Amino acid sequence: MLEFRNKVVVITGGSEGIGKALVDAFLQLGAKVATCGRNYDKLYLLQSQHSGKPLLIHTADVSKELDCKNFIQLVIRQFGTIDILINNAGVSMRALVADVELDTIRKVMDINFWGTVYCTKLALPYIVKNKGTVVGVSSIAGYRGLPGRSGYSASKYAVNGWLEALRTELLHSGANIMWVCPGFTTSNIRNVALNNKGNAQGESTMNEGKMMPADKCAIHIIEAIAKRKRTLVLTFQGMQTVFLNRFFPALADKLVRKFFFKNEELVK
Repeated sequence: MLEFRNKVVVITGGSEGIGKALVDAFLQLGAKVATCGRNYDKLYLLQSQHSGKPLLIHTADVSKELDCKNFIQLVIRQFGTIDILINNAGVSMRALVADVELDTIRKVMDINFWGTVYCTKLALPYIVKNKGTVVGVSSIAGYRGLPGRSGYSASKYAVNGWLEALRTELLHSGANIMWVCPGFTTSNIRNVALNNKGNAQGESTMNEGKMMPADKCAIHIIEAIAKRKRTLVLTFQGMQTVFLNRFFPALADKLVRKFFFKNEELVK
């Protein structure tokens, strides 16, 4: 994939999980990479692991417009342009609608949806000029509402719809807009998922041994960027869920509920 050599790739939420795997992979492919996250220690460790490589780190909360503006401006000062933007930063939640506080849903929307909007809007002039790519790391929850994850599902539906509208607007510009929907992937997103009060819930009970590794997910995303795909749905379970929800929605309701509720208790 020599087409990524010296390309400027911006990845939000790159300190762990899929984001970190993307940072690692793009640096190996010879790209110049900029990433942001809220935890400076994790970002510093990431930079230390890639000493001597063109990696820019910046502490930022993508739910804050000013943080996004400062990050993108720093990228331009450092690298001069942006070829690829991957909106990866995100947070999940685990709480029933009857129990969740509204601020929790608002927080999820601010990070997942508005973070994507802020960074994309700020980077867009450079992406269009370079006929580059904007990627939204979405979720199967952007195709199918998941119980206990209402705010997360809403945010990912919003991301998919917003990027689809943008893609249509830019159809003849040469820029490519795509959204990626991983299935269950090994990452920290479940461990930091918000509970009903908006606090990190802690360790997930889901078996990560059956999930796609983050580095494999990153490879699929990079290949999709190289092929300038429109969408990417990963894992058989993910594709099956999207298919069933489209053609057999009533059956999907029952199967999704059965999967997420065990003995009438929500799977976390």
